[in-house]
Amino acid sequence: MTPDFNIAVIGGGILGLSVAREMRLRFPNLSVLVIEKEPALARHQTGHNSGVIHSGIYYRPGSLKAQNCVEGARLLTQYCDQRGIPYEKCGKVIVAVDDSEVPALEELYRRGTANGVSGLRRIGPDELARLEPYARGVAALHSPDTGIIDYKQVAEAYAADFLESGGQISLSTTLHGIRSLIKGMELQTSTGAVSVRHLINCAGLYADVVANMTSPDTQVRIIPFRGDYYTLSPRAESMVNGLIYPVPNPAFPFLGVHFTKTVHGYTEAGPNAVLAFAREGYTIGKVNLGELGRTFSYPGFWRLTLRYWRMGSQELYRSISKGAFLKAGQKLLPNVRLEDLVNRGSGVRAQAIDRKGRLLDDFVINRSNNAVHVTNAPSPGATASLAIGKHIVGVAQETFGLT
Repeated sequence: MTPDFNIAVIGGGILGLSVAREMRLRFPNLSVLVIEKEPALARHQTGHNSGVIHSGIYYRPGSLKAQNCVEGARLLTQYCDQRGIPYEKCGKVIVAVDDSEVPALEELYRRGTANGVSGLRRIGPDELARLEPYARGVAALHSPDTGIIDYKQVAEAYAADFLESGGQISLSTTLHGIRSLIKGMELQTSTGAVSVRHLINCAGLYADVVANMTSPDTQVRIIPFRGDYYTLSPRAESMVNGLIYPVPNPAFPFLGVHFTKTVHGYTEAGPNAVLAFAREGYTIGKVNLGELGRTFSYPGFWRLTLRYWRMGSQELYRSISKGAFLKAGQKLLPNVRLEDLVNRGSGVRAQAIDRKGRLLDDFVINRSNNAVHVTNAPSPGATASLAIGKHIVGVAQETFGLT
Protein backbone atom coordinates (compact mmCIF):
# COMPACT_ATOMS: atom_id res chain seq x y z
CA MET A 1 0.00 0.00 0.00
CA THR A 2 1.30 3.43 -0.92
CA PRO A 3 1.43 5.65 2.19
CA ASP A 4 -0.35 8.98 2.29
CA PHE A 5 2.98 10.67 3.14
CA ASN A 6 6.62 9.69 3.17
CA ILE A 7 7.40 11.66 6.33
CA ALA A 8 5.22 12.94 9.18
CA VAL A 9 6.67 15.48 11.61
CA ILE A 10 4.81 15.63 14.92
CA GLY A 11 4.83 19.13 16.42
CA GLY A 12 4.38 22.58 14.91
CA GLY A 13 6.87 24.42 17.08
CA ILE A 14 10.05 26.03 15.80
CA LEU A 15 12.03 22.79 15.82
CA GLY A 16 9.39 20.68 14.06
CA LEU A 17 8.97 23.37 11.41
CA SER A 18 12.74 23.67 10.94
CA VAL A 19 12.99 19.88 10.47
CA ALA A 20 10.07 19.80 8.02
CA ARG A 21 11.52 22.72 6.05
CA GLU A 22 14.97 21.11 5.87
CA MET A 23 13.47 17.75 4.87
CA ARG A 24 11.72 19.34 1.86
CA LEU A 25 14.87 21.28 0.92
CA ARG A 26 17.03 18.19 1.02
CA PHE A 27 14.51 15.69 -0.38
CA PRO A 28 12.07 17.63 -2.59
CA ASN A 29 10.57 14.40 -3.97
CA LEU A 30 9.35 13.25 -0.55
CA SER A 31 5.88 14.19 0.71
CA VAL A 32 6.05 15.70 4.21
CA LEU A 33 3.22 16.41 6.64
CA VAL A 34 3.42 18.41 9.88
CA ILE A 35 0.82 17.45 12.50
CA GLU A 36 0.01 20.04 15.19
CA LYS A 37 -2.68 19.62 17.83
CA GLU A 38 -3.28 23.36 18.30
CA PRO A 39 -5.28 25.56 15.90
CA ALA A 40 -2.15 27.67 15.29
CA LEU A 41 1.60 27.08 15.13
CA ALA A 42 4.20 27.85 17.82
CA ARG A 43 1.68 28.01 20.66
CA HIS A 44 3.83 26.54 23.44
CA GLN A 45 7.59 26.65 24.10
CA THR A 46 8.28 28.61 20.90
CA GLY A 47 5.77 31.31 21.80
CA HIS A 48 6.47 31.43 25.55
CA ASN A 49 10.18 32.10 25.89
CA SER A 50 12.35 35.15 26.49
CA GLY A 51 13.36 35.48 22.83
CA VAL A 52 17.13 35.36 23.33
CA ILE A 53 19.58 34.43 20.57
CA HIS A 54 22.07 32.54 22.72
CA SER A 55 25.75 32.69 21.88
CA GLY A 56 26.85 29.25 23.19
CA ILE A 57 28.50 30.03 26.52
CA TYR A 58 26.88 27.54 28.87
CA TYR A 59 27.19 24.23 27.07
CA ARG A 60 29.69 21.43 27.60
CA PRO A 61 32.25 21.50 24.76
CA GLY A 62 31.58 18.67 22.33
CA SER A 63 27.90 18.36 23.25
CA LEU A 64 25.14 18.69 20.67
CA LYS A 65 24.14 21.97 22.28
CA ALA A 66 27.66 23.33 21.95
CA GLN A 67 28.05 22.08 18.38
CA ASN A 68 24.74 23.54 17.22
CA CYS A 69 24.28 26.77 19.21
CA VAL A 70 27.09 28.88 17.73
CA GLU A 71 26.39 27.65 14.19
CA GLY A 72 22.66 27.90 14.79
CA ALA A 73 22.91 31.54 15.87
CA ARG A 74 24.92 32.33 12.73
CA LEU A 75 22.43 30.58 10.47
CA LEU A 76 19.49 32.18 12.28
CA THR A 77 20.71 35.76 11.91
CA GLN A 78 21.67 35.10 8.28
CA TYR A 79 18.17 33.75 7.64
CA CYS A 80 16.55 36.72 9.37
CA ASP A 81 18.62 39.12 7.28
CA GLN A 82 17.37 37.39 4.14
CA ARG A 83 13.75 37.32 5.29
CA GLY A 84 13.64 40.78 6.87
CA ILE A 85 12.84 39.44 10.36
CA PRO A 86 13.90 41.97 13.01
CA TYR A 87 16.45 41.08 15.68
CA GLU A 88 18.97 43.00 17.73
CA LYS A 89 22.45 42.08 18.95
CA CYS A 90 22.09 43.98 22.21
CA GLY A 91 24.82 42.08 24.09
CA LYS A 92 24.76 40.26 27.39
CA VAL A 93 26.62 40.30 30.68
CA ILE A 94 26.82 37.36 33.08
CA VAL A 95 27.54 38.86 36.48
CA ALA A 96 29.35 37.37 39.48
CA VAL A 97 27.82 39.21 42.44
CA ASP A 98 30.61 38.19 44.84
CA ASP A 99 33.96 36.37 44.88
CA SER A 100 32.35 32.96 45.51
CA GLU A 101 30.88 33.03 41.99
CA VAL A 102 34.10 33.92 40.17
CA PRO A 103 35.31 30.28 39.70
CA ALA A 104 32.00 29.35 38.03
CA LEU A 105 32.30 32.48 35.87
CA GLU A 106 35.77 31.36 34.82
CA GLU A 107 34.38 27.95 33.88
CA LEU A 108 31.77 29.64 31.70
CA TYR A 109 34.53 31.63 30.01
CA ARG A 110 36.45 28.40 29.37
CA ARG A 111 33.37 26.74 27.87
CA GLY A 112 32.42 29.73 25.76
CA THR A 113 35.95 30.07 24.41
CA ALA A 114 36.12 26.34 23.63
CA ASN A 115 32.77 26.59 21.84
CA GLY A 116 33.99 29.45 19.65
CA VAL A 117 31.74 32.19 21.05
CA SER A 118 32.61 35.39 19.21
CA GLY A 119 33.90 38.37 21.18
CA LEU A 120 33.51 36.82 24.63
CA ARG A 121 35.49 38.80 27.22
CA ARG A 122 36.10 38.81 30.97
CA ILE A 123 35.44 42.27 32.41
CA GLY A 124 35.76 43.94 35.79
CA PRO A 125 33.41 46.19 37.79
CA ASP A 126 34.44 49.36 35.93
CA GLU A 127 33.57 48.05 32.48
CA LEU A 128 30.44 46.37 33.82
CA ALA A 129 29.37 49.81 35.10
CA ARG A 130 29.97 51.27 31.64
CA LEU A 131 27.88 48.60 29.91
CA GLU A 132 25.18 48.24 32.55
CA PRO A 133 25.41 51.16 35.00
CA TYR A 134 22.78 49.78 37.40
CA ALA A 135 24.16 46.23 37.63
CA ARG A 136 26.38 45.30 40.54
CA GLY A 137 29.09 42.64 40.63
CA VAL A 138 32.76 41.91 41.19
CA ALA A 139 33.34 40.47 37.70
CA ALA A 140 31.41 39.57 34.57
CA LEU A 141 31.53 38.05 31.13
CA HIS A 142 30.50 40.19 28.19
CA SER A 143 29.04 38.52 25.09
CA PRO A 144 28.47 41.28 22.51
CA ASP A 145 26.80 39.03 19.92
CA THR A 146 24.00 37.72 22.16
CA GLY A 147 20.74 39.03 20.78
CA ILE A 148 16.96 39.17 20.99
CA ILE A 149 14.27 38.09 18.54
CA ASP A 150 10.63 36.95 18.26
CA TYR A 151 10.83 33.18 17.74
CA LYS A 152 7.16 32.88 16.86
CA GLN A 153 7.81 35.11 13.86
CA VAL A 154 10.77 32.93 12.88
CA ALA A 155 8.64 29.78 13.18
CA GLU A 156 5.97 31.32 10.96
CA ALA A 157 8.66 32.06 8.34
CA TYR A 158 9.86 28.44 8.45
CA ALA A 159 6.25 27.32 7.98
CA ALA A 160 5.83 29.63 4.98
CA ASP A 161 9.00 28.19 3.39
CA PHE A 162 7.76 24.65 4.03
CA LEU A 163 4.32 25.27 2.55
CA GLU A 164 5.79 27.06 -0.46
CA SER A 165 7.99 24.03 -1.13
CA GLY A 166 4.93 21.75 -1.26
CA GLY A 167 4.75 20.58 2.36
CA GLN A 168 1.44 20.21 4.19
CA ILE A 169 0.42 21.23 7.73
CA SER A 170 -2.55 19.75 9.57
CA LEU A 171 -3.66 21.97 12.47
CA SER A 172 -6.10 21.04 15.26
CA THR A 173 -4.96 17.45 14.81
CA THR A 174 -4.13 15.43 17.93
CA LEU A 175 -2.14 12.20 17.65
CA HIS A 176 -3.88 9.47 19.69
CA GLY A 177 -1.91 6.38 18.71
CA ILE A 178 0.39 4.68 16.20
CA ARG A 179 -0.22 1.30 14.56
CA SER A 180 2.57 -0.55 12.75
CA LEU A 181 2.02 -1.47 9.10
CA ILE A 182 4.04 -3.76 6.83
CA LYS A 183 5.69 -0.70 5.33
CA GLY A 184 5.48 2.23 7.73
CA MET A 185 2.79 3.11 10.25
CA GLU A 186 -0.72 4.40 10.64
CA LEU A 187 -1.17 7.55 12.70
CA GLN A 188 -4.49 7.57 14.51
CA THR A 189 -5.47 11.20 14.88
CA SER A 190 -8.45 13.30 15.90
CA THR A 191 -9.10 14.08 12.23
CA GLY A 192 -8.74 10.52 10.94
CA ALA A 193 -6.08 7.93 10.15
CA VAL A 194 -2.98 8.83 8.11
CA SER A 195 -0.49 6.30 6.76
CA VAL A 196 3.17 7.36 6.65
CA ARG A 197 6.43 5.66 5.81
CA HIS A 198 8.48 7.38 8.53
CA LEU A 199 7.93 9.66 11.53
CA ILE A 200 9.99 12.41 13.17
CA ASN A 201 8.85 13.29 16.68
CA CYS A 202 9.33 16.96 17.64
CA ALA A 203 6.40 17.05 20.07
CA GLY A 204 8.17 19.07 22.79
CA LEU A 205 6.21 18.75 26.03
CA TYR A 206 4.70 15.48 24.77
CA ALA A 207 7.79 14.05 23.07
CA ASP A 208 8.05 11.13 25.51
CA VAL A 209 4.35 10.29 25.07
CA VAL A 210 4.77 10.10 21.28
CA ALA A 211 8.01 8.13 21.63
CA ASN A 212 6.26 5.56 23.81
CA MET A 213 3.69 4.99 21.05
CA THR A 214 6.42 3.38 18.92
CA SER A 215 8.91 2.24 21.54
CA PRO A 216 7.42 1.72 25.02
CA ASP A 217 9.58 2.69 28.00
CA THR A 218 12.07 5.07 26.43
CA GLN A 219 13.74 5.43 29.86
CA VAL A 220 13.13 9.18 29.98
CA ARG A 221 10.19 11.27 31.11
CA ILE A 222 9.36 14.87 30.26
CA ILE A 223 8.86 16.90 33.44
CA PRO A 224 7.26 20.32 32.86
CA PHE A 225 8.82 23.29 34.66
CA ARG A 226 6.93 26.58 34.73
CA GLY A 227 8.88 29.83 34.53
CA ASP A 228 7.16 33.05 35.62
CA TYR A 229 7.97 36.40 34.03
CA TYR A 230 7.41 40.00 35.07
CA THR A 231 7.54 43.10 32.87
CA LEU A 232 9.59 45.97 34.27
CA SER A 233 8.04 49.38 34.79
CA PRO A 234 9.31 52.23 32.56
CA ARG A 235 11.41 53.48 35.49
CA ALA A 236 13.14 50.12 35.92
CA GLU A 237 13.48 49.19 32.26
CA SER A 238 15.66 52.27 31.78
CA MET A 239 18.17 50.48 34.06
CA VAL A 240 18.70 47.68 31.51
CA ASN A 241 20.65 48.27 28.28
CA GLY A 242 20.89 44.67 27.10
CA LEU A 243 20.69 41.32 28.88
CA ILE A 244 21.81 40.89 32.50
CA TYR A 245 22.20 37.32 33.77
CA PRO A 246 23.43 35.77 37.02
CA VAL A 247 26.05 33.04 37.22
CA PRO A 248 23.94 29.86 37.08
CA ASN A 249 24.18 26.93 39.44
CA PRO A 250 26.29 24.43 37.45
CA ALA A 251 24.29 21.50 38.87
CA PHE A 252 20.97 22.83 37.55
CA PRO A 253 20.05 23.43 33.87
CA PHE A 254 18.17 26.67 34.57
CA LEU A 255 19.79 30.09 34.35
CA GLY A 256 18.19 31.90 37.29
CA VAL A 257 16.25 35.17 37.38
CA HIS A 258 17.63 37.58 34.78
CA PHE A 259 16.70 40.78 32.96
CA THR A 260 16.02 40.69 29.24
CA LYS A 261 15.19 43.35 26.68
CA THR A 262 12.73 42.24 24.01
CA VAL A 263 12.25 43.19 20.38
CA HIS A 264 8.74 44.29 21.33
CA GLY A 265 10.07 47.23 23.35
CA TYR A 266 9.56 46.06 26.91
CA THR A 267 11.96 44.46 29.38
CA GLU A 268 11.34 41.22 31.26
CA ALA A 269 12.49 39.86 34.61
CA GLY A 270 12.50 36.11 35.04
CA PRO A 271 12.01 33.28 34.87
CA ASN A 272 12.10 31.09 37.93
CA ALA A 273 11.75 27.30 37.49
CA VAL A 274 9.06 25.41 39.39
CA LEU A 275 7.27 22.11 38.77
CA ALA A 276 4.15 22.68 36.66
CA PHE A 277 1.07 20.65 37.59
CA ALA A 278 0.21 20.14 33.90
CA ARG A 279 2.37 19.89 30.82
CA GLU A 280 0.77 23.09 29.60
CA GLY A 281 0.41 24.51 33.11
CA TYR A 282 1.04 28.18 32.46
CA THR A 283 -0.57 29.19 35.78
CA ILE A 284 -0.16 27.74 39.27
CA GLY A 285 -3.86 26.84 39.26
CA LYS A 286 -3.73 24.77 36.06
CA VAL A 287 -3.77 21.11 37.12
CA ASN A 288 -4.03 17.99 34.95
CA LEU A 289 -4.42 15.08 37.35
CA GLY A 290 -3.49 12.48 34.75
CA GLU A 291 -0.29 14.25 33.78
CA LEU A 292 0.57 15.04 37.39
CA GLY A 293 0.06 11.39 38.27
CA ARG A 294 2.37 10.41 35.43
CA THR A 295 5.02 12.72 36.90
CA PHE A 296 4.56 11.44 40.46
CA SER A 297 4.61 7.78 39.38
CA TYR A 298 8.01 8.10 37.74
CA PRO A 299 10.89 6.95 40.00
CA GLY A 300 13.24 9.49 38.45
CA PHE A 301 11.05 12.36 39.64
CA TRP A 302 11.41 11.36 43.28
CA ARG A 303 15.16 10.83 42.94
CA LEU A 304 15.36 14.30 41.39
CA THR A 305 13.25 15.75 44.21
CA LEU A 306 15.45 14.19 46.90
CA ARG A 307 18.54 15.60 45.23
CA TYR A 308 17.24 19.13 44.68
CA TRP A 309 14.48 19.57 47.29
CA ARG A 310 16.10 22.63 48.84
CA MET A 311 16.53 24.41 45.51
CA GLY A 312 13.06 23.34 44.44
CA SER A 313 11.57 24.79 47.63
CA GLN A 314 13.28 28.11 46.95
CA GLU A 315 11.95 28.20 43.40
CA LEU A 316 8.43 27.39 44.59
CA TYR A 317 8.61 30.18 47.18
CA ARG A 318 9.72 32.64 44.48
CA SER A 319 6.75 31.60 42.34
CA ILE A 320 4.23 32.49 45.05
CA SER A 321 6.09 35.42 46.65
CA LYS A 322 6.72 38.49 44.53
CA GLY A 323 9.02 39.77 47.28
CA ALA A 324 11.20 36.65 47.05
CA PHE A 325 11.33 37.03 43.26
CA LEU A 326 12.35 40.67 43.71
CA LYS A 327 15.10 39.70 46.15
CA ALA A 328 16.61 37.33 43.58
CA GLY A 329 16.54 40.08 40.96
CA GLN A 330 18.02 42.68 43.30
CA LYS A 331 21.23 40.67 43.52
CA LEU A 332 21.88 41.91 39.98
CA LEU A 333 19.95 45.21 39.96
CA PRO A 334 19.76 46.54 43.53
CA ASN A 335 17.62 49.55 42.59
CA VAL A 336 14.65 47.57 41.28
CA ARG A 337 11.61 47.93 43.57
CA LEU A 338 8.53 45.80 44.15
CA GLU A 339 6.28 48.19 42.24
CA ASP A 340 8.58 47.84 39.21
CA LEU A 341 7.48 44.22 38.67
CA VAL A 342 4.30 43.84 36.62
CA ASN A 343 2.84 40.35 36.15
CA ARG A 344 3.26 39.21 32.55
CA GLY A 345 2.79 35.46 32.22
CA SER A 346 4.67 32.20 32.18
CA GLY A 347 6.33 29.66 29.94
CA VAL A 348 6.70 25.92 30.42
CA ARG A 349 9.97 24.13 29.69
CA ALA A 350 9.98 20.47 28.64
CA GLN A 351 12.83 18.97 30.67
CA ALA A 352 13.71 15.30 30.23
CA ILE A 353 14.94 13.30 33.20
CA ASP A 354 16.02 9.66 33.36
CA ARG A 355 15.03 6.95 35.83
CA LYS A 356 17.99 7.84 38.06
CA GLY A 357 16.66 11.38 38.47
CA ARG A 358 19.31 13.00 36.31
CA LEU A 359 18.36 16.13 34.39
CA LEU A 360 19.38 15.48 30.78
CA ASP A 361 21.50 18.48 29.87
CA ASP A 362 22.04 17.88 26.15
CA PHE A 363 19.76 17.50 23.15
CA VAL A 364 18.61 13.87 22.99
CA ILE A 365 17.69 12.17 19.71
CA ASN A 366 16.55 8.52 19.71
CA ARG A 367 15.62 6.11 16.92
CA SER A 368 13.02 3.35 16.82
CA ASN A 369 10.94 1.48 14.21
CA ASN A 370 10.93 3.91 11.29
CA ALA A 371 10.96 6.84 13.70
CA VAL A 372 13.33 9.49 15.02
CA HIS A 373 12.41 10.99 18.38
CA VAL A 374 13.71 14.33 19.70
CA THR A 375 13.12 13.63 23.38
CA ASN A 376 15.02 16.60 24.83
CA ALA A 377 15.46 19.94 23.08
CA PRO A 378 15.20 22.77 25.61
CA SER A 379 17.14 26.05 25.39
CA PRO A 380 19.02 26.79 23.13
CA GLY A 381 16.71 24.77 20.88
CA ALA A 382 15.18 27.86 19.28
CA THR A 383 18.55 29.55 18.68
CA ALA A 384 19.94 26.32 17.23
CA SER A 385 16.78 25.45 15.27
CA LEU A 386 18.29 25.63 11.78
CA ALA A 387 21.49 23.82 12.77
CA ILE A 388 19.87 21.12 14.90
CA GLY A 389 17.17 20.77 12.23
CA LYS A 390 19.88 19.89 9.71
CA HIS A 391 21.37 17.41 12.19
CA ILE A 392 18.00 15.72 12.84
CA VAL A 393 17.33 15.38 9.12
CA GLY A 394 20.79 13.84 8.79
CA VAL A 395 19.90 11.32 11.49
CA ALA A 396 16.62 10.60 9.70
CA GLN A 397 18.41 10.17 6.36
CA GLU A 398 20.69 7.56 7.86
CA THR A 399 17.94 5.85 9.87
CA PHE A 400 15.38 5.71 7.05
CA GLY A 401 17.86 5.06 4.22
CA LEU A 402 16.74 8.16 2.33
CA THR A 403 18.41 9.00 -0.97
